[in-house]
Amino acid sequence: MPLVSTKEMFAKAYTGGYAIGAFNISNMEILQGVVEAAQEEASPLILQVTESSIKYIGYDYLMKLIEAAIITAHNLPICLHLDHGCSFEICKFCIDNGFTSVMIDGSHLPFEDNITLTNKVVQYAHDRGVVVEGELGQIAGIEDNVKLEQSTNIIYTDPFKAEEFVSKTNIDSLAVAIGTSHGIYKFKGKPNLRFDILNDISDRIPMIPIVLHGASSMIPEYIYMTQNFGGKLDGANGIPESFLRKAASMAVCKINIDSDMRLVMTAILRKCFNDDPTNIDPRKYLMAVRITIKKIVSYKLVHILGCNKKI
Repeated sequence: MPLVSTKEMFAKAYTGGYAIGAFNISNMEILQGVVEAAQEEASPLILQVTESSIKYIGYDYLMKLIEAAIITAHNLPICLHLDHGCSFEICKFCIDNGFTSVMIDGSHLPFEDNITLTNKVVQYAHDRGVVVEGELGQIAGIEDNVKLEQSTNIIYTDPFKAEEFVSKTNIDSLAVAIGTSHGIYKFKGKPNLRFDILNDISDRIPMIPIVLHGASSMIPEYIYMTQNFGGKLDGANGIPESFLRKAASMAVCKINIDSDMRLVMTAILRKCFNDDPTNIDPRKYLMAVRITIKKIVSYKLVHILGCNKKI
């Protein structure tokens, strides 16, 4: 099956009360673990990369890895998505070179400028059969090129402006700020998401798929493992699973997961190096990463996102 857009998978998720997992990939082992889990759980899948990940992997290497994933999981609907595209130029490059979905993130711009930039990308993308995710409001935290101070500076999405933004841009999905955060330190104090804002937004723009960024749960087992083997993650915390399940049952159709993949890989590598300090065969410890990524992603697909057995 060739790469697909998110249109059909989001339509089914919206009416079915579940969300699609969008997993950031930065190397072969993470990609393999994610794809194997989705294949085993019969789940539609969004593979996404940032501009910095494209530069790190190399575009040609990336596309050959994606090609291998398609061959391996030939019955699986897979979308290739640009995460946090910051300019028309990077979105255009991805549209012209095989991506089936792009995000243009103009959330840092004044409202009218965000509309102008997003609309420009939408027109170019739609003419070529590619879907577009836009963002309104600003999510806190630091991850790749996304940098905003922690929760005190979150700019929540204004439901009134969300309605205008969607109407004027014709985007296919909308990333909103309701309290999630990029990076490994999601909250200061008690976790809280503004489900009241989410409800208001979905009432004003019915049938528009909503996206949550910064939605890793920062699995405690792997925080402890990292710390036990020399890492320093004091205070690391994520989005409670109950919050994510609730969001997935509402208008949220796409939940982004990146930091959890980084955390799991780091924890497993630290453990492997500690347990066998004489090993110099990367196949051994990277296989352990791949197996663990698969286990974690399978759990999320089934117990958090609810998108298993949906193809």
